This record gives sequence, structure tokens and C-alpha cells, in this order.
Amino acid sequence: MQLRNTPVDEIEFLGHQVYVKRDDLLDVAFTGNKARKFYHFLQQDLSQVDILVGHGSAQANSLYSLAVLAQLKQCQLHYYVDHLPQYLIDNPQGNYRAALAYGAQVIVVNSESTVIEHIEQQALPALAEQGQHAVFIPEGGRCQYAETGLKILADEIMAWAKAKSYADIRVVLPAGTGTTALFLQKNLPFEVQACACVGGNSYLKQQFLALCADESLHPTMLSTAKKYHFGKLYLPFYHIWAQLKQTTNIEFDLLYDPLAWLCLQREFIIANENTAAGLENSDNRPILYIHQGGLQGNETMLPRYLRKLAFVK
Repeated sequence: MQLRNTPVDEIEFLGHQVYVKRDDLLDVAFTGNKARKFYHFLQQDLSQVDILVGHGSAQANSLYSLAVLAQLKQCQLHYYVDHLPQYLIDNPQGNYRAALAYGAQVIVVNSESTVIEHIEQQALPALAEQGQHAVFIPEGGRCQYAETGLKILADEIMAWAKAKSYADIRVVLPAGTGTTALFLQKNLPFEVQACACVGGNSYLKQQFLALCADESLHPTMLSTAKKYHFGKLYLPFYHIWAQLKQTTNIEFDLLYDPLAWLCLQREFIIANENTAAGLENSDNRPILYIHQGGLQGNETMLPRYLRKLAFVK
């Protein structure tokens, strides 16, 4: 199981050189940031644990990774969601189908309380009463334990920069809970720039603060041209995803990566205009883009985009 030391590819995008850290090439069950965030649990002896408890979306990459982790550690996974579409129940696909194949129990919280409240106030106490030893892993692996694997990634980035003789670089990545970006910034001497893909910059700031009160250790948040709603289909997302796949032969995730690449696209267009006008660009640091995997989700995202494209045409 490969969980570290991924290669770095060099690509060209709009005339600009970008390095891509290929964490998507890590073990298929723990691809990308899930391999890094769950590294602690993969290394731990969980023989006394009966149940892993997680929560999030029924199509989250973390659902699949947690299901594999539970099977590897010979325990059960109870994964809580706030809703489960009937279509998905009738037609299991993507991460949901893969997780079910690994024995995951996906449980819908039908109450006025939030999923977190239900887990903390009802599910965990009930399991304890039954004598079950449970370990709770917050949504997307957003917990202090995630730092173990992300420090290893930071060490790999520093070793790569040193081998390239780069004194300074920019590390760019899309962010959901922001866990990967935060722990990278905490362990790197370089600036980490994160694009908020869920809930905007205010939400991402809250996630950073939940993990680290010291704002000097927080990543820089990239600004987007407009507000996008997480999980909604946007044709510019598909177009830049398809462009990158065709020109670089790298397949990115369709949910998070497109927004980060749109931020870079806007920056590069402005830089090209400045160059054409004979103006200096303020930031010429090499860019290392972190490919965090998540390709399992493309199984469901791509058909949705193709249906939308057909409708538009």
C-alpha cells in the first residue's frame, strides 16, 4: 500500500509552468488527501475498536476510505448522513456503492438535531452503553490526528523544493474543511494558498480556527471570481477539467479541482496581459499544485455534466 513519496509532474497551463504533486497516485482506497489524513489511523493498532463512526455526504470520498479502513482494521463503520436520495438507494453508485461493498452502514439522521449533535449526544453514548468501543472521525478527517500524515507530505514538499533548488514556492490546493491546507501551512516554510470550495471564505476560516487558533499559521485564501454553490454543476468547471485532461493527460476531481484551476486561470490571464503590456508581475514563485485525488467521485459527477451539456446543446 503506497501512502507516501508521490511524484511531481511539470505541466504548462496558459503559458505558465505548474508543478503537480500527484497524490492521486497513492493507494486507490486512500487516494490523495484521505491517505494523508487517515495515515494516523492506518498506522494504529485498532484491534480493541469495534466501530468507526464517521459522517458527511453519501458520495464523499471519505466514506469510501473509511469503509476500507474499517475492513482493514476488522471493525464496523457507522457513517451518518443528513439525507440519502431515494435514487441513490435504488441505484447505488460511486463512493456510496463502493462503501456498501466494504460493509459500511450508512445511517440517515431523521431528527431536528444536526448530524454532529446526533452522533455526540445519542449515537456514541448508545454504543458505549452497549459495551462497544467506538472511535469518532469527524467529517473528511478534520481532526488533529490528520497532522501526522500531512506533516509527511510537508516533508516531501520541502525535500522536492530543495532538490529543485527553490528557496521559495507557492503551494496551491482546493479546500473543503481546509484540514490539508492548514496542516501543510503549519509544517511548511512556504505560503499555502487554499481555494474555498464549500461555503466560501468565512466557512473556511471557521474550519481553520476549529483546528488552530493561531491565525499566523492559517493558509492564504484565494479569491474566486464569483460565489459557487458546492456540488452544483457549473459548465466552466467541466470545461477547465476537460481542457486540463486533454492538454496534460492528468485527470482531476470534478468537484473541487476546477474551482482552484479557475483561480489560477484568472491569475495567469492577468499575468499574460501584464507581460504583453511590458509590466512586471508581482509574484513569480514556482507553483506546486496538490492533486488530492478524489477521482472515485467522477463516476457520478461526469454523467451529471454530460447530461447537462446535452441539455444545453
